[in-house]
Amino acid sequence: MTRVKICCIQSIAEAELALQYGAYAIGLVSEMPSGPGVISKEKIREIAQWTPSELKTVLLTAHQDADQLIEQHQFCGTDVIQLVDSQTETTYLKLRRRLKGTELMQVVHIINEDSIKEAIRVSEYVNYILLDSGNPNLTVKELGGTGRTHNWELSKRIVDEVNVPVFLAGGLNPNNVAQAISKVQPFAVDLCSGLRTEGKLMEKEVRKFMDQLK
Repeated sequence: MTRVKICCIQSIAEAELALQYGAYAIGLVSEMPSGPGVISKEKIREIAQWTPSELKTVLLTAHQDADQLIEQHQFCGTDVIQLVDSQTETTYLKLRRRLKGTELMQVVHIINEDSIKEAIRVSEYVNYILLDSGNPNLTVKELGGTGRTHNWELSKRIVDEVNVPVFLAGGLNPNNVAQAISKVQPFAVDLCSGLRTEGKLMEKEVRKFMDQLK
């Protein structure tokens, strides 16, 4: 079965719900220029410390400076760093050198054909790629949590081209996830607002979503 990452986790109770329904990973959102689900670094650390080893914890960060990323991760203590904005080769190499054992996930926002080239380029430096529907070129960057789908044809081409596992995000919900998986065939799917009502993670939506995967 395709793996599931439930993002925008707000509390230990929500992490426990994700664990109960067999999620592969949870996303913990630090300060962002826009988008939902932001919690404090103290709350991220609390949830990460509680979470058992079978559920991966993922820190979503908008930082682009290697030293800031390292400091933030060392405080929060997650398993994975999800880089929601672009990074230089130097930053990737410094993270690899300083954070041995920590996995890196690079977000690629699917805008046009250039997104495919970007995914291929960054795949050399990271453990995972996550395909989302933001736009980092706007005055106020959209770096995730838009609730919009994107061109899954481009996403499928990336899955076929890169040699690392690919997460598919962007507007997924219980009603479209089966179609998305059939079209893209990702390693995992990632969602936030598609399982929430007024920001709250809803058990009935999580159950419905997992039933659709089966």
